[in-house]
Parts: sequence; C-alpha cells; structure tokens
Amino acid sequence: MYQFESRIRYSETGEDGCLTLTGMINYLQDCSIFQSEDMGVGVNYLDEVCKAWMLSAWRIRIMRYPRQGERVAIGTWHYGQKGIYGYRNFIMEDAGGKRLAEADSRWFLLDLRTGLPSRVRPEDIAPYGTPSERLPMEAAGRVMVPPDYVEGRPVTIARHQIDTNHHVNNAQYVEIAREAAGINGAVRQLHVDYKKAAVLGDVLYPGISRQGRETTVVLHNDRKEVCAAIWMEQMEDETISEGEE
Repeated sequence: MYQFESRIRYSETGEDGCLTLTGMINYLQDCSIFQSEDMGVGVNYLDEVCKAWMLSAWRIRIMRYPRQGERVAIGTWHYGQKGIYGYRNFIMEDAGGKRLAEADSRWFLLDLRTGLPSRVRPEDIAPYGTPSERLPMEAAGRVMVPPDYVEGRPVTIARHQIDTNHHVNNAQYVEIAREAAGINGAVRQLHVDYKKAAVLGDVLYPGISRQGRETTVVLHNDRKEVCAAIWMEQMEDETISEGEE
C-alpha cells in the first residue's frame, strides 16, 4: 500500500470545523496522484506518452469526518485490471489507525491522440507493484438514473473547476450536485458515475431525485447528455464528526 500523512487544514473544513466532503475526495485523489509521481509515471510521463488515467466511477464510505488540525494517513493500492479498466482502493485513517473512510474506484486509460479508451496492459500498472486484496465493500459502478426528477438551477462551469486534463475536476461534480440538492448535512455514502467530461463554459443542468436520506443528482449538458450521476446518502445525525479522545 502507498501512503502519505497529512494534517487537516482550516481551509479544508466547513462551518462545523470538520473536513468537507470535497476535501475528503481531494485527499483520496491526491494519494493516487502522489503514488504515480513517486513511481515515475505521473502527469508529465503520461503527457509524454499521450495517455491519461480517467476516473470512471467510485464509491466512498465515510465513518467519520476528521476535525481541523487532526492528523490523518491516506493510503491506496491497485487490485487488478480487466479490459480498459484498472481498479483501485483507498483508505483514510486517524492518528490511532482507526478507519475514517474507504473507497472503491474504477479507472480507464485514455489515449489522448485518439480520444478513446486504451486497453490497460500489464506494463501500464507494473510500476504500482503486485495487486493487493480488494476491500470488502460494494464495488464502484453504474449509478441508476431516476425516471423522474426535479430540475435544478443550471450551473456554468468556471475556470476554478477545471483540472490539468482541461475537464471539470472529479470532486467538482460532487460539489455541484451537493449545492444543487441543498445538502447541508454530512454524507455517509457517495457513489459517482462519470459519463462525459464537461469543460470550461459548459452549462450543466441538475436533475434531483430524493428518497428519504438518499439523493440522486444527474448532471446533464445542453445536449441532454449525462455528464455525471451522483448518489448520496446522508448520515442520520452529526455524531460522525466526533474528534479524537
């Protein structure tokens, strides 16, 4: 397992003093990027070979949101590949080794010359070492689009939402969905299915469906193409943000 340690910054927390959902997602993303950079197959290498790893879907389960100033360790490992996909798990733990969050993810390797997915070869994942055992959790995959939903306010993609691939960053889709659905409480489970990349200036139209503590938000463009489908389950209460003893 690849791992790095950090401390929750004030700028990463919300009004409750805990790490935000977007902050949690960013830590997980950063962990995989750090591993690739340390293995010599990071962003610059991928640019040279005209390829890019793109997140297809992930499922995140959160046990507790760490507080501002709390020390955490974030880990990741790959557990195999099949066809065009590579599979990766993530964990976040507190200073005492207690699990704060875990995630399952599915990635595909994009050929930047053709704009099409490329079959994942053994040499593409060899730098990450021998595949490890998969976490015993539900796999990332398809989020079902509800047949009926309420239309939310359109969102125009701004420059701060774009990453180095010139697409909307993975975490930003979730933030757009949370804002559109008006979710203020803590999210316990998150499942995101990325369909089509949105770029600077695109307008996303949220479709919102609720059932109890579960909310599904479908973000589609002006051509009615689904860019991302996001399912969120809120926590029953706020006790999940309890600090260290």
